[in-house]
Amino acid sequence: MSRPISSDTPPMASPTPPNGDAPALFIPLDLDALGHDRRPDVPFPQGRSIVLVGLMGAGKTTIGRMLAARLNLAFVDSDEEIERAAGCSIADLFQKYGEAEFRRGEHMVMRRLLSGPPVVLATGGGAFMDPRTRACVRENATSVWLRCPLPVLLQRVQERTHRPLLNVTSPATVLSGLMQVRHPVYAEADIIVDCGDDNVEHSAEKVFRTISAARPPLLVPVRLQRAGYDVQIGAGLIGRAGARLAPLLPQKRVMIVTDENVAALHLPALIAGLDETGIQHQTITVPPGEGSKTLAQYGRVTNALLEAGVERGTTVVALGGGVVGDLAGFAAATTLRGLPFVQIPTTLLSQVDSSVGGKTGINTPFGKNLLGAFHQPISVLIDTGALATLPAREIRAGYAEIVKSGLLGDADLFEWCDRHGQAVLAGDPDLQAEAIRRACAFKAAVVADDEREERKTNGRALLNLGHTFGHALEAELGYDGRLLHGEGVSIGLRLAFMLSVRLGYCAQADLDRVTAHLERLGMPARISDTGHEFSAATLVRHMRRDKKMRDGRLSFVLVRGIGKAFTCRDVPDEAVLATLREDGCRP
Repeated sequence: MSRPISSDTPPMASPTPPNGDAPALFIPLDLDALGHDRRPDVPFPQGRSIVLVGLMGAGKTTIGRMLAARLNLAFVDSDEEIERAAGCSIADLFQKYGEAEFRRGEHMVMRRLLSGPPVVLATGGGAFMDPRTRACVRENATSVWLRCPLPVLLQRVQERTHRPLLNVTSPATVLSGLMQVRHPVYAEADIIVDCGDDNVEHSAEKVFRTISAARPPLLVPVRLQRAGYDVQIGAGLIGRAGARLAPLLPQKRVMIVTDENVAALHLPALIAGLDETGIQHQTITVPPGEGSKTLAQYGRVTNALLEAGVERGTTVVALGGGVVGDLAGFAAATTLRGLPFVQIPTTLLSQVDSSVGGKTGINTPFGKNLLGAFHQPISVLIDTGALATLPAREIRAGYAEIVKSGLLGDADLFEWCDRHGQAVLAGDPDLQAEAIRRACAFKAAVVADDEREERKTNGRALLNLGHTFGHALEAELGYDGRLLHGEGVSIGLRLAFMLSVRLGYCAQADLDRVTAHLERLGMPARISDTGHEFSAATLVRHMRRDKKMRDGRLSFVLVRGIGKAFTCRDVPDEAVLATLREDGCRP
């Protein structure tokens, strides 16, 4: 079979064939003729097709047949199927119709092949270069790039005189050029397997083991009126960020915003992932901690973006915790009236809270997050492997936001936390991923129902359960790290239940159960757990500066029981003061 090697950039129109005749507009394809050589007796398992991509000599056909046998799937060669559908050879199709029309026909054939039962599909070297075909593969199959070093490829293709391009110039020159152009696109494949071993059987076994061990990310769709995106949850996503983001970026250029601590831990992996897919990048680094959510740092970040000459298609990538996400998101929302934005949260707290929903902002001397904007990301990548770098205190702080979701509106989630919370805090990777998925799914549903927190009651405001108390504690300590946000929320959850019991909305038994859960897991539950003394009157003054104030009245999220939160805008000051004093505050 003759398969010509051509340029990687399809021309705008089919070129004129050598004989001078005008090219036909469309390749006549009989798509119903596809797949007649499949084995009808093979029981197709549930799952996705496997699509092999790579350069000539990578072993797609040989490895594909071996892999299909191991997986009990049919093997299909896309070029053979194209020839079957067109009734002529690949070489004739290129000569008669040109590359642009060939790629269109190739896309139609692959789309039909991938619409049926799962198969192992070997593709031509240029197939994955077509954006339409890549999108089709991404939607319907698991793609695997068989990556081979140049010496192995040269050894395998040296006898292939039927390759026209190899007869024009040095095979080493040809393959080196193709590597430079195609490798950044091949790197968008779901799985990359290095097949440098000259023993094809060994390579096939390696591919089989890699595919068998691979676990696709958990997906949480966030569907809003103004935007939509997916939250992807899984191990190793920082290192594969380029593959995950390349299909979404308006241009292959990003500006990374991170802090000094996170940069040391995760920036090299992110850069490697971006380099792999040819995404240009620059980095802006800020000091760690809540102190970076200031007008001064906001000005520094936006000035750096403008100095770098960002365009409206340049994407801001937030790599870090909630502080970095809030700051970078606000900078993205306001620079050039809005830049695309990606969240790569590295703390459990930011993974389940601030990275989802599009709230961005910075602090002021008058309170937390009082300057900000709603600006939805185009993607959220949650790498569960990043949690292994966090101290136990940070994990507990993030867990507070997970259990909060159950307490405010999902009693089943709280039951799940009661059963598995200890394992989540202990670092069980599967349970951590599932906890993140459940919390993000709950928040996504709330945000979709009230994206910009415009409802006068309930709606997205319910997500602030425990936050009014928690923010007041943070503000009194000056956001200096002595009390983490999640720790303030943990204490605030119990205070919200205490206030609800005092006002007659909630049973004492529910408060006791929440208290027991927090204490059993070693979570901060009482104001005394901070190690500091507070004045009840001072904390109420901080609450009055909260952006949720309405007509000068304190606004709280209260509960009628576990999973039954509601907003209340007429809470008497004295009830709040009494609750704080009951928990140990001085007057």
